[in-house]
Amino acid sequence: MSSPTRIALVLLPPCSMLALGAAAQVFALANRLAGKTLYEVSFLSRDGQALTLTEGVDFPVSGNLSQVRPGDHVLLLSDGVERFADARLFCAELARLAPHLPLIAGLGTAAWWLASAGLLDGYRATIQWQHAVPFAERFPAVLLSQHVFELDRQRFTCGGGAALLDGLLTLIGRQHGNALIEDIAGALCMERIRPNEARQRVPLMVRLGEKQPRVTEAVMLMEANLEEPLTTDELARLTGQSRRQLERLFKQHLDMAPTRYYLQLRLEHARHLLRTTGKSIIQIGLLCGFSSGAHFSTVYRGHFNMAPREERFAGSARALAISTPEVG
Repeated sequence: MSSPTRIALVLLPPCSMLALGAAAQVFALANRLAGKTLYEVSFLSRDGQALTLTEGVDFPVSGNLSQVRPGDHVLLLSDGVERFADARLFCAELARLAPHLPLIAGLGTAAWWLASAGLLDGYRATIQWQHAVPFAERFPAVLLSQHVFELDRQRFTCGGGAALLDGLLTLIGRQHGNALIEDIAGALCMERIRPNEARQRVPLMVRLGEKQPRVTEAVMLMEANLEEPLTTDELARLTGQSRRQLERLFKQHLDMAPTRYYLQLRLEHARHLLRTTGKSIIQIGLLCGFSSGAHFSTVYRGHFNMAPREERFAGSARALAISTPEVG
């Protein structure tokens, strides 16, 4: 019987109760749903002192990096980049430990500290989209991506929020298989687990600014009505503009017609369902607003250059790779 994987979750300021709870809950659910202890989680801070979370609550920890043992999986967790007095010493200690660890991770914005320690040079990595530009400027040797998470050899990085759950579930899947992570996702009411190649989603309000509320509102309506798509006329009426105005705004700001944007949303949703659920192709087509399986397959192939069945086969191959333990 294999020993539990030891997880050292290192909390760095600023750290929120939401991020901490999400990370802790994933491993707790893995243990509970597996009916045995798969993971032993310890909570650490940079100085061994209780960390004040962003909500003002002091969270107790069991020590600092000196408690990390060879073979531990070290996960740094942070919701922002906040300087601290002993940052140089902390990064030096990370660099010293790294060769003895099967995995060292930067969750949320903690990739910043891995990069500061020189541990991401030459590795693919990601960070929350709000920090991507200064990160790229500060650490040009890092192969920065916009994916929701990156697992490159013994380095793991991911964005915050839902990306943290996607990434941690993928790590668990690599060790213990897809059945367990599907059960965990179900317990968390997650509709799907995004693969690493999924891109971080920058909110339209950020991309377009607050001056384009009608485009943002139209996209929100599209996202809420994938199974029974609205017509362009209905979208225009519901957002208080003419069809011509709506089409002009989409062309100006998203470089495509509303119908094309809507179709891409539906097809991306279908792709996720094909990769992460056992629903039939006909069911998925209907859930994404297509009138028949044949129509869905034709449109899907035209967009992705791959039939839905081929996508599902490729997804099964990815799942097999995920279920093959490479860490720990």
